[in-house]
Amino acid sequence: MNAKYALPALLACTCTSAMTPALAKDPAQLVLRDGFDGTDFDPAGHLYYRDNSEQKAGTVEFQSEVKRNGTGALKLSVKPLCAPGKANCSERAEIWERTKYRVPYDQGVWYGFAVKFADPIPSGDHRYLIAQWKREIGPTAKGDFSPFLALRLNNGKLFATVETNYVPPPKTYSRDGTKACDGNQTPVWFRSDTNQMRALVATDSNWGKDDGQEFTGCTSAITVTDHGNKLPTPDSGWIDFAIYTKPGPDGTGHIELFANDKWIVTIKGHIGHADKGLGKNQYFKFGPYRAADTTEWTLYYDDFRRSPNCADVLSDPSLCPMK
Repeated sequence: MNAKYALPALLACTCTSAMTPALAKDPAQLVLRDGFDGTDFDPAGHLYYRDNSEQKAGTVEFQSEVKRNGTGALKLSVKPLCAPGKANCSERAEIWERTKYRVPYDQGVWYGFAVKFADPIPSGDHRYLIAQWKREIGPTAKGDFSPFLALRLNNGKLFATVETNYVPPPKTYSRDGTKACDGNQTPVWFRSDTNQMRALVATDSNWGKDDGQEFTGCTSAITVTDHGNKLPTPDSGWIDFAIYTKPGPDGTGHIELFANDKWIVTIKGHIGHADKGLGKNQYFKFGPYRAADTTEWTLYYDDFRRSPNCADVLSDPSLCPMK
């Protein structure tokens, strides 16, 4: 990528990962890494497999046959488990950040990880997620809150969505479903019944006009700057993501999305939720997550990292701005 596409100065790296004792007490200032090269999670990564009832369909394996770097990678799989006809049942095998090390919801942070789809890659019209970022949900919160950022699969195609509280369109708004949204608007799925709306912010090169038919609206509350690159396709091998997340339900949100050292999109505006009872932190989890299905689904993950500095996350530091 040409250096003229340098990120804004507010994301500039500090060119060091060293932490003073004071900074080390702030989870948002820590640099976390895990290459999944051993037989358990690296303590330096502060990750864990959440072993609860929701993950009974999942398995986690530290293995060395399929890897991107180092001596190993994580194999995460889900198998059919939900009873036929059971409503709102999901099957998942997700890795979580430990609660103590989560980043405050109003702060920005860089995440990186690599993922490889095992064969067969799901190709049906179904709900599949490979990574998601959410806000903590407290016991008094009412509602089912979708991730403010998610990497998803449908019909064998990779795409990304951003979620926020429902922002009604202007009263004069009318949508012609045969035309694309205007240049300053983003395709959106208005979901006023849940006080949410979901925006389509990035797609792979196989995405066509028949995909994403739920995104029937347009919004200017979320803006997407396209940097001329599509998401890699699921069958392209290892995909290395580098993503900056800073929620802002009030319109101050900011996301940067890179894949395989290519700048995909910049997203700004209303990002995330501000409902009563929600927690103070954002958190990241990754792994196969789907609605009930009939086959086994496997993903491999490698090279997890998290840092306040993009140079610790992007594999090509020259893509980061320098002070």
